[in-house]
Parts: sequence; C-alpha cells; structure tokens
Amino acid sequence: MRIVIVRHGEPNYERDCLTDLGHEQAKLAAERLADEGIEEIFTSPMGRARETAAYTAERLGIKNVGVLDFMPEVKWGSVDGSPIFAGGHPWSISDEIVRRGLNLCDESWRGNDFFKNNLVTAECDKVARGTDEWLRSLGYEREGLYYRNMRRDEAQHTVALFCHGGSSSAMISHVLNQTFPYVCATFHVDFTGITILRFDRFPGSLCIPSLEIACDSRHIIGPSNP
Repeated sequence: MRIVIVRHGEPNYERDCLTDLGHEQAKLAAERLADEGIEEIFTSPMGRARETAAYTAERLGIKNVGVLDFMPEVKWGSVDGSPIFAGGHPWSISDEIVRRGLNLCDESWRGNDFFKNNLVTAECDKVARGTDEWLRSLGYEREGLYYRNMRRDEAQHTVALFCHGGSSSAMISHVLNQTFPYVCATFHVDFTGITILRFDRFPGSLCIPSLEIACDSRHIIGPSNP
C-alpha cells in the first residue's frame, strides 16, 4: 500500500481556505497526482485541506472523500500560559535545537524544556493514535515499532491524504520511528508538497514503510512560481 501525503495549498489561515494562488497550486497538484493510481482520498477536516483535496477528487472522479478527524493542523503553545520558547512553534524549536548543537533524535524530547509544557506534545500523541487506527482500517496493524500486513491481497493499493505540515510531520515521525523535532527540521514541505510512504504489499509481512518520495513540489516550481 502507498500513502500519498499532500500538504494543502497556500492558505488564508484566518478564513481557513485557499488563496487564489492556493487554488492554482491545488489544480497543479491534481494533475501531478493523476497518474499515481490513487483509489481513495482522505482529508483533514480543515477547510484549506478539503479545498485542496477537492481538485484531485474531481480530477480522478472520486466522489466520496473520507475525513480524518485526528489530522487537523496540530496546536502548539504553553499548556499553562507560562513562557515557552518561540511560543512553542515546533519548527523554530527544531532550528534552535540544531543551533545549540543538541540532539534532534533524542527519544526523550517530550520531556525537554522546549516540549514538556508544549501543547504540541499531546497533539503528536493524538495523531499517532489516530494514525494507527486508520492504518488498521487499511489493513496494517501496529506491532511494536513496525506494521503487520493483515490484508488478504497482494495488490499495491494507493490512497491520498491531504493535510498539514505539522500533522503530517507527526504522522511521519510516528510511522518511521523518528522524533517529531527531527522530522520538523528535515521535512520542509512547500504548499501542495507531496510525500509518499510505501508499505510492504505481501500479506503477513512485518514492515516499516519506505520513503518513496519526500517534499516533492516540482509541480508548482516554474517561471511564475519560483
């Protein structure tokens, strides 16, 4: 199975919708995705992701788009109102970890001074739980650090998920067993950027998904959109 993860197009965050440029990016993404063999489409419940997904759904003739309630953009900030570095912004924090020469891959990241009082920690855990429930519904059961293929067929099914930079980073960090700060620092996804995870298609196998492509935004790179 392949999961095609797509960030939303350029948004108007206040209105939670796409800008004119965001709509153009979504159209280009739909064309880029037309030959990926996508059979099902899922989206975050947020408007900017749903509007982006609609273009691909229309392009592929997919009428029923599933909504994953656990995949809105993650929240960050102080749990109790006390001061927190960069207001809890996980990408600024990840950059600061690097600037200080600290370990982005420290498995105890949830307890450090950047994250122990940060709303985003619980948000990441929520995404991880929801991800495993969703993958179970697709035929992949979490078993320790990896996933057991519980499907009955060997077909290479492909689904698409339209969501956000933060929630997709939380999902990717969980399924690849990497820390959230590490993924924030290394996965810089442009609007409508595409990342593809591929799970083993053979029933009974235990696997970690391979990273087929990451942060691909070539469909929106051109003379008018450098």
